[in-house]
Amino acid sequence: MAAKKQINTGIMLPVLLLLGYGVVMIFSASMPTAALSPACNYDPYFFLKRHLLWMGAGFVAMMVGFRIDVMKLRKWSLLIALLAIFMLALVLIPSLGKEILGARRSIGIGPLTFQPVEFAKIALILYMADALARRKENVNDWKQMLSILGIFGVMVVLVEKQPDLGSTITLGGTFLGLMFMGGVNIWYLLLMVIGGGGMAVARIMDESYRIKRILAFLNPWEDPAGIGYQIIQSFIALGAGGITGMGLGESRQKYFYLPEKFTDFIFAIIGEELGLYFGTIPIAILFVLLLFFGIRTAVKSRNNFMCLLAGGITFQIVIQAFINMGVVSGLLPCTGIPLPFISFGGSSLLFTLFSVGLLLNVAGEPKRKVPLGDSCEIPRSRFRNLSPEKRKELLSRCRFSDKYEDERDEIRENFKKTDEVETEEKSQD
Repeated sequence: MAAKKQINTGIMLPVLLLLGYGVVMIFSASMPTAALSPACNYDPYFFLKRHLLWMGAGFVAMMVGFRIDVMKLRKWSLLIALLAIFMLALVLIPSLGKEILGARRSIGIGPLTFQPVEFAKIALILYMADALARRKENVNDWKQMLSILGIFGVMVVLVEKQPDLGSTITLGGTFLGLMFMGGVNIWYLLLMVIGGGGMAVARIMDESYRIKRILAFLNPWEDPAGIGYQIIQSFIALGAGGITGMGLGESRQKYFYLPEKFTDFIFAIIGEELGLYFGTIPIAILFVLLLFFGIRTAVKSRNNFMCLLAGGITFQIVIQAFINMGVVSGLLPCTGIPLPFISFGGSSLLFTLFSVGLLLNVAGEPKRKVPLGDSCEIPRSRFRNLSPEKRKELLSRCRFSDKYEDERDEIRENFKKTDEVETEEKSQD
């Protein structure tokens, strides 16, 4: 069955174009650093080679995600979520977690580093998609939702302890998006936003460096050589690029002015070299297209689990992308988060491409059918052709799931009779 699946070009084309932007711009932005660094053996292609290796591994992961049986993967969703929590806890152990720029976010595996939060993003989506699909009739019963809130809460606490505010916000946005898709009351969601926002403000006020980042966001020129330096250099890059850009490879800010120029702030170099017309606006449009086709896939998916899985993956990628672009352009306070498909980064690219594989997997499944119990399904096209009274009757009778096998058999028999009547009418015409 999996072998007959077709790759959805609406999803795949934006992803490939974004990856293409990433390859070109990582080489351009990293070349000065690599060429002058003894740690890179003075090889200007050092970061490009590593990125291409991770991209190759990512394509393998994407094909695994595309071929895997997501319904079998669903059975392991709780175990996967618990494994993600365990790995997030390991990061906080000083002897295991690797500290980079004051944050402990990765585990060192030989010469490579692995960020468990990237795995946790997929694990949360899988678990919530399964749990919300199972509890679709009780999503507004808090007793039924405690396990979801518990898993999410533990993940957020562990990620925030690293600290990693950008990933915390991404997890929170994905969580709210899935809860909305799952049918949770909008007032409950509003309470979650208020409660989560209050806790975020409390954590920001508790850390002096976060307060400084907020002040730098409001007025970076107050400390241009200190906390405001990075965002000012980003402004200079975007301003220098203007509408058409300075030309590919012609960035000045990449020559040791702009920190994180080929990772979290690569969007600024894109704006400097390619400008609005050929760089920043096309990239934003590609992410909007990915959002459109991802949501379209969710709407057309054949069951609630696949719908939530596709929607969660789409939300996670797009939310992260627009947070990154918002930070680089000064619309959001500075926080470290990569731009999906484009920023240099191993585990981020690997798991993002795996999640794209899962999205393509769902897109390749048969279109959604109107469920009438676990073993009786009617294609949507046929369901639409029924009279309103017949629709209401079928839905009310078959909503009771497994218990009414006789009624489901009767419905199937009625459809057979309907087909026979339609065939006779056509032959008479």
